[in-house]
Amino acid sequence: MTILLDELIKKRDVLGKLVLVTGDFNILHPGHIRLLRFARECGDFLVVAVNSDEILHSTQYNNEEDRSDVVSALSFVDYCFINALPTTELIQKLQPKAMVKGREHEGKFNTEKLALEKLGGKLIFSSGYTFQKSSSVFQHEGNQLLLNAEKVSSYIKNHEITREAVTRVIENFSQLNVLVIGDTIIDEYMQCNAVGMSQEDPTIVVTPDEKKLFLGGAGITSAHAKSLGAKNVSFYTVLGDDDAGKYAQEKITEYQLNANTFQDDTRPTTQKRRYRVGNKTLLRVNDFRDHDIGVDIQEAILSKLVAEIDNIDLVVFSDFNYGVLPQSLVDAIVELCNDKKVMIAADSQTSSQVGDISRFRNVDLITPTEREVRVALNNTRDGLIILTEKLHQKMQCHNIIVTLADEGALLHVTDSGKIRSWTNDKIPALATNVVDPAGAGDCMLASTAMALASGGDLWLSSLIGSVAAACQVSKVGNQPLSFQELQQAFDQLL
Repeated sequence: MTILLDELIKKRDVLGKLVLVTGDFNILHPGHIRLLRFARECGDFLVVAVNSDEILHSTQYNNEEDRSDVVSALSFVDYCFINALPTTELIQKLQPKAMVKGREHEGKFNTEKLALEKLGGKLIFSSGYTFQKSSSVFQHEGNQLLLNAEKVSSYIKNHEITREAVTRVIENFSQLNVLVIGDTIIDEYMQCNAVGMSQEDPTIVVTPDEKKLFLGGAGITSAHAKSLGAKNVSFYTVLGDDDAGKYAQEKITEYQLNANTFQDDTRPTTQKRRYRVGNKTLLRVNDFRDHDIGVDIQEAILSKLVAEIDNIDLVVFSDFNYGVLPQSLVDAIVELCNDKKVMIAADSQTSSQVGDISRFRNVDLITPTEREVRVALNNTRDGLIILTEKLHQKMQCHNIIVTLADEGALLHVTDSGKIRSWTNDKIPALATNVVDPAGAGDCMLASTAMALASGGDLWLSSLIGSVAAACQVSKVGNQPLSFQELQQAFDQLL
């Protein structure tokens, strides 16, 4: 243990402001968590010295290795070791800029104070403020999924959908080679505790509690496809030279995607920060650049895609209008896929940015929102059924799913071989416990497109997509939906 401490001391000058905490940590409780998190915020590098068995002289304590292992597992603890030195001697060796103790020690005689001051350090007492942790929402990511089977029973009956048919289609996912191209987004969730209203101005005051990152955008669409059982998933995207880009690369590797990432030094990796209290988002901050990628990157993407297209069954455009999919690149990819008879699905979001789903002409499936349909047609007057047919005529897309949030989705399919050229139906929203709506569209796009590519018609494929979306909104953050989760959801439904 002394060797480890000596190694730390040698690196002290490059670690920034060192903060020290000492303690027994016999049973790690919420008070410890609050203290250690507070301590980490007081400097650049948190060192925790766990009192050794030799110091404690008690059989009522867990052994030193177990206590040290528990503390070391905390993400905000940078270095943890078992300590047998007197605290003042430890301070002299380590020379921390600050030491943090609990508020209960304030006003008492603290031997550490003088030792710290001699070295230019400071003794800090953490707040004794207690609260109900809202971050527990992250600890319940496996919230029980509850589907409203009664809502969809008539839809299932009308389209003669059976469990056998569903099983056959989703099992065919394993035969698919999928290619996803589009904008990568890093979704940052800052879970906060609500303090109240500011006394100076009408502002909601929160304190940050826990931060968590997720791979979003086209990245999570790719991850959904792989987790749902696709044989291979190729992911084409553009990243910045930054920490967010490195995180994206790590998650791409973790999700076992065939990465085709291109670096653009003129743009950061897109990030969306959500500040949440409980299950509600108070504020979202988007950090992005939306200029088109350069011609050189477009040519590199197209060249790699051309070399791969003969082995692809489905291409998915996941477009957030941040410049990764310029029109010239989209047109070239669509023409290539049509020549090779490769199925194409597309989504182009127009929520917090300007977009136009109609620029994806001659594709097999689109999943716009009602607003995106109206923006594409510049039409605020007509009803949805008329709108979707007008969108079909403009785009020549035969399968259209207009997502309607908690109202479900409107389905529109065109068949020029029939006297009645188009047919519509509506599928209700199935989730009864919406925890986080973010990412529902990505999940529905991936699962519905894969179902169509696996032999399902629009009615069956839309049901699979709706069930997948219901699974997604029942947990916090963009996380890949597994094949097993989808199966279990249908166990409730059919």
